[in-house]
Amino acid sequence: MLPTAEAHDLLDLTRELCERELAGKAADYEARGEFPREVIRTIGRSGLLGLPYPEEVGGAAQPYEVYLQVLETLAGSWLAIAEAVSVHTLACYPVYAHGSERLRKLLPDMLGGELLGAYCLSEPQGGSDAAALQTRATRDDEDGWVVNGAKAWITHGRDADFYNIFARTGEAGARGISCLLADAGTPGLEPQKAERLMGLRSSAPSQIVFDNCRVDADRLVGAEGTGFTIAMEALDAGRLGIAACAVGLAQAALDYSVSYARERHQFGRPIADFQGVGFMLADMATQISAARALLLSAARLKDAGRPFSTEAAKAKLFATDMAMRVTTDAVQVLGGSGYVSDHPAERWFREAKVLQIVEGTNQIQRLVISRALVKG
Repeated sequence: MLPTAEAHDLLDLTRELCERELAGKAADYEARGEFPREVIRTIGRSGLLGLPYPEEVGGAAQPYEVYLQVLETLAGSWLAIAEAVSVHTLACYPVYAHGSERLRKLLPDMLGGELLGAYCLSEPQGGSDAAALQTRATRDDEDGWVVNGAKAWITHGRDADFYNIFARTGEAGARGISCLLADAGTPGLEPQKAERLMGLRSSAPSQIVFDNCRVDADRLVGAEGTGFTIAMEALDAGRLGIAACAVGLAQAALDYSVSYARERHQFGRPIADFQGVGFMLADMATQISAARALLLSAARLKDAGRPFSTEAAKAKLFATDMAMRVTTDAVQVLGGSGYVSDHPAERWFREAKVLQIVEGTNQIQRLVISRALVKG
């Protein structure tokens, strides 16, 4: 059930874009390991890169409940596109929520489709322990910051137009971290070669090296020392985005499995008629529905302005574990055909795995949930 008629129109637009711009392209881009920058630009020009942000800053003022269903639809066609939209939405949050009035003037360009953002938090020696990051920003004599260090696993690392840099500006621990905004092409900001991935190859991340990278003082986002808080706020919402991607991916795997099971005949009848296959499909469908319900419940809490961090962790944990199970079963339903690249099931299987890792591993989600339970 969608909250408004406008939401129905938006999802119709998204399905139309998927059919016109995404259908049939994923496998070729994945095989080449090529980032679909122009496709992302088209998606942005259609208004899908700023959905949950207010209209006065260039967004579409959509509830998170609706935005996540758009992500699910995109992920069902091409996960790399949905992930790009999710990460970009995450990357716009620091400036929107904590940026100065001068920085917030950049939001219409960020949300309008032409610019793509990156979120530079994880490091080579520490992804889950974000409070221990080592990239450092020090003040220089010209009222700016000089950044040195390295970030790892940065989505859009080689393709972004702007970068949120989380760097240590003070004491050890979370309170010594600040957030800086840098443009692509800033001297000393050096994207490295793309990583070679198991899946999601058309959106391969890269390391970012900062070698005396100078960032102007007015590019500090929020107050000095508040970067960790900003990062965690953004990740709460970002985890809902990844959960939506997982639901969309799993739904695509189920739909394909059902179609295949209807058409594939063994022993004189469709394999869908066999209980062993039929029960597998039933379990897949049930798990997807449960994940979608958990996701939308968390989104409604966020839309209502209520605490949703723990529920976001639950949704991310359950949905991405579910996607791994469902895509594994999809390969099994297809049998030998599921193991060859002529069918998309093997790609979905490889892509599902990364969703259990990004935006906080599922072990971190369990830690978030357990701590909330203990604290009461």
